[in-house]
Amino acid sequence: MLVLITYDVNTQDKEGRKRLRKVAKACVDHGVRVQNSVFECILDPAQCRLLKQKLTEIIDSETDSLRFYYLGDSKKAKIEHIGAKQAIKVDEPLIF
Repeated sequence: MLVLITYDVNTQDKEGRKRLRKVAKACVDHGVRVQNSVFECILDPAQCRLLKQKLTEIIDSETDSLRFYYLGDSKKAKIEHIGAKQAIKVDEPLIF
């Protein structure tokens, strides 16, 4: 299923900047960055649960936030891209 993950990590201190890097790294391992703090991920339910658990353990729930948008399996009908950056097909291998 396609899952859109967004996050906002408070980076006012060194620990916050460290959390931000960890969250971004975990998301890069599972999806494609489409904006600074937005990732499109193709995950099965087990992968989704594991990633959600990992991210929840990284953030500080008092100052940071995570959002998960579950867009299902019909990706083509749900993604429209307008603008400068070329859209990436999240369900195909990335070869540059």
